[in-house]
Amino acid sequence: MATNGNSANGTGAERSKTGIKVIIVGAGFGGLAAAIECHRNGHDVEIYEAFPELKVLGDIISFGPNAGRIFYRWNNGQVAKRMRALSIDLSSYGFNIHKYDTGEIVINQKNPRYSEESAAYNGHRGELHQVIFDYARDELGIPIHLNNRIEQYFEEDEQSGIILENGERVTGDIVIAADGVRSRAREIVLGYEDKPKSSGYAVWRTWFPNKDMLADPLTAHFCNNGDTFNGWIGPDMHFLFSTIKNGSDCCWVLTHPDTHDIKESWSFPGKLSEVKEAIKDWDPLVTRIVEKTPEDQLVDWKLVYRDPLPTWVSPKARVLLLGDSAHPFLPTSTQGATQALEDGVTIAICLRRAGKAGIPAAVRAHEKIRYERVKQVQKTGESTRDMWHKADWDKVKENPESIQLPRAEWITNHDAEKHAEEVFDAVLKEVSAA
Repeated sequence: MATNGNSANGTGAERSKTGIKVIIVGAGFGGLAAAIECHRNGHDVEIYEAFPELKVLGDIISFGPNAGRIFYRWNNGQVAKRMRALSIDLSSYGFNIHKYDTGEIVINQKNPRYSEESAAYNGHRGELHQVIFDYARDELGIPIHLNNRIEQYFEEDEQSGIILENGERVTGDIVIAADGVRSRAREIVLGYEDKPKSSGYAVWRTWFPNKDMLADPLTAHFCNNGDTFNGWIGPDMHFLFSTIKNGSDCCWVLTHPDTHDIKESWSFPGKLSEVKEAIKDWDPLVTRIVEKTPEDQLVDWKLVYRDPLPTWVSPKARVLLLGDSAHPFLPTSTQGATQALEDGVTIAICLRRAGKAGIPAAVRAHEKIRYERVKQVQKTGESTRDMWHKADWDKVKENPESIQLPRAEWITNHDAEKHAEEVFDAVLKEVSAA
């Protein structure tokens, strides 16, 4: 059975080898975090990724302080330091929340002061991903096999694995599927193929340089004053606009109702004409911002819904769903990527504590530790969206704080590593007795 429960140190030094071979599918934030944490905990780990090369794409992504604690433990805080240099700094600006039609600032929500050891990070998805990818591959030496599409997952009593598109079979002691909402591992876990559904919403999203914003006297102030964050809240829609890197880059997302069917793809080129039609009755300043957007940088992203899964674990407990593969989040939770990181920390610790002979029990213990927390955090995405989209402006006028972006301490103060170490023995006993 297991090694002792002492917490993995924050120096980046990994523990003694466990002999557990972990195969991770997907080199997104969740897959990379799981690989790094497995490496720290002494497991042999490799990543398989379908994309042929890493591209610095996307727009803004948010990580809460509960992710900041994880990042800070990597390489003596050096990974966090690199991410901080690429992230938005709202310590003085805060978050201005505007009424959608008049444009008035209802409230300026101050940014919480977080310690260096548990900072929040908001930056370009591709740039932050590059930092973590390079740390995993180049500094830790974790093998990342790009251009390897997975055709099938399989499991046996003592091992599990994947079959690649070229027919190659790769086996290990456990497979962690961190390959998103389309993961083929969902079928082996559920016993059937489930289909994504429309959440009823989509987001237009973009990232672009500040040149045209600076040329307009009505929008230049967003870029001349460092990093900024503004939101316009309206009926069944909300528009979030940020400037970052001292005002040099701009990004916005507009969550809007969507009735299109979800088929093979849910990311489409966006049309500025559709955006402007949707906001025609809004504060004209929103339209001025939208007009500065290069249309070739605009994406219309369908927010996919999945029924909550009864389990993330395959029948023999040798395949585990992680991150979006297990639990997709709405953007309004601001916790989707962070919860994937917490997953990675937890499974790595559970595997070490249970040892090579106890892998199925470790996987079930991981699910037990994570399931209810994830379920409760997921709900905050819906509640925040509904709070904004169904705002009673008379009540908001009486209590402006009622429309602030929630930052619940039970979410942000969580230390996934500390928690997993503390509860593992009791949870292992519980799942073993079931």
